[in-house]
Amino acid sequence: MNDFATARWCRSRRDGAVCTRPAGHAGLHNRMGTGQMWSDREADPAACPGSGASATAAPNLADGFPDSRALCEVCLDFVPLTDAGALEPHDAFRGARTPGEAADRAEWFNSFGWTR
Repeated sequence: MNDFATARWCRSRRDGAVCTRPAGHAGLHNRMGTGQMWSDREADPAACPGSGASATAAPNLADGFPDSRALCEVCLDFVPLTDAGALEPHDAFRGARTPGEAADRAEWFNSFGWTR
């Protein structure tokens, strides 16, 4: 397991709701406070349904983030574009992979993202 906070939690989803139990938990997935519970069989597939959608590169921060990737409107991940201007196939965003990425995402959304 990674040491950064976003990787401590289970990444299973159902109907877009993310499980709020710790990674590697036993039993059903649960979205705390909603009463939603589901099994692995009932979970959404990892692939994001936004894959292949038409998109344009997001504006970059001064440090280069998000490196000319586009914002997926479905899962809110920054995804590389194909030569045809579509989002490459990707798994649904389930949290920043590093504290640095989390900080860059926060800065980007506060600078550009909430008005898009």
